[in-house]
Amino acid sequence: MRDFEFGLTGLTVRKTGARVPYSPSVLADVTAWFRFFFSWRSTPPIGERFTIAFTPERARPWYLVRAVAHVAGGVLAKTLSDADVVMQFEDATISPNAAPTNLKPGAKLINFNCTDISKSRVAAASEAAFGTPLAVDPERYVGPAVEKSQINAAHDGHIVQCPTPALPGRAYQRVIDNRALDPDLVEDLRTSTLGGKPIVVFIKRRPVTKRFQNTNVQVEMRAPEQVFTAQEIEQISAFTREIGLDWGGVDVLRDRNDGKLYIVDANKTDMGPPIALNLADKMRATFILARAFRAHIAKS
Repeated sequence: MRDFEFGLTGLTVRKTGARVPYSPSVLADVTAWFRFFFSWRSTPPIGERFTIAFTPERARPWYLVRAVAHVAGGVLAKTLSDADVVMQFEDATISPNAAPTNLKPGAKLINFNCTDISKSRVAAASEAAFGTPLAVDPERYVGPAVEKSQINAAHDGHIVQCPTPALPGRAYQRVIDNRALDPDLVEDLRTSTLGGKPIVVFIKRRPVTKRFQNTNVQVEMRAPEQVFTAQEIEQISAFTREIGLDWGGVDVLRDRNDGKLYIVDANKTDMGPPIALNLADKMRATFILARAFRAHIAKS
């Protein structure tokens, strides 16, 4: 609660200064988030306690790792040298943070090899993992392409007609036809990964007209095996190894025309579970991830 300042007409996130005006949709989202927050905060740990530290930023309660770590048995360490687990945590696209040196013997390090999640880096890693190019040269390519910021979580993608001049700070990718069975909806396969393995998939659907926004009208939770083949699961794992992602979410799209997969986004500081998912499945996903988290940190 201390992370927010509640006013008469809106709330302010104290860390960033971002102000969110009240509206029916915002109030519904805030209510859904607080229901999840109080649910995981009141859940007893599934195993023995361990200490966890985040650096250079502390993960706030709205980041998925906070809920998962709490249920797994994690408590915030007072200092880095006290922590059993130390996670590189910076909500930034480029984060070349070296691992601390004054660590507890045997401390588990997470995400210190993941330093670049720009759209160009993600596209290159996707091609390496799946063997199919995602990025296009906008000055040579002919046809529609997606233009988006290199910066993570900008949600500013739009379709342009190529050839077109390449703009600085922008990435250009082929348009993936990820429409669902309902052709008026697109479908993102948001996959939570840990230790190089897909753990949970959130199937997120939104109108085609809002394909680049984060406004989902349907969200379902599935096991990776229900969504991907064994080969595809290994390819997603290969992607995480390519960018050094120990923990994080990746946005997977399946082209409805040829069935091929593409990873168009990776986030090492992912929020979630998605607001539109029902509370029971949010908690189910959190428990599944918590068990995987404990197994991961137990590995030498």
